[in-house]
Amino acid sequence: MRRKRARKLPLLPDPRFKSELVTQFVNNLMLDGKKNLAYKIFYEAVDQVSEKSGEDGLEVWKKALSNVTPAVEVRSRRVGGATFQIPQQIRDSRKLSMGMKWMIGYSRKRNEKTMADRLANEIMAASREEGATFKKKEDTHRMAEANKAFAHFRI
Repeated sequence: MRRKRARKLPLLPDPRFKSELVTQFVNNLMLDGKKNLAYKIFYEAVDQVSEKSGEDGLEVWKKALSNVTPAVEVRSRRVGGATFQIPQQIRDSRKLSMGMKWMIGYSRKRNEKTMADRLANEIMAASREEGATFKKKEDTHRMAEANKAFAHFRI
């Protein structure tokens, strides 16, 4: 039997934008406990985005994040010896964390020189509904659509 779900710890808002969403993103971006460096990378990326686009960098980032958050995902389930990919709705907190992790992961795989450059360019691409992160979301939705016939196997 499962134990009760772990409670969410409160996040402190970030120093510059006073946003808990930014703190959550920076926590995902952070490597080896280097939070100050993660904040520096994020703020530099947001500054580059605002410089390149001429808009508010934080708003472009929020738009990019909303563009890459998935609505459905597929989960594997064994039924009678066969494994089916079953489409399921995602709860809001998981949607956000998946979008953030995808954006950071695909930023790390880009070829620009610094991480701030990579993140800035991935944010710009995602806000225009293009780039690797947006493609990942589209692929996830396409897989869920293709496996819609197995939705009745849902728990």
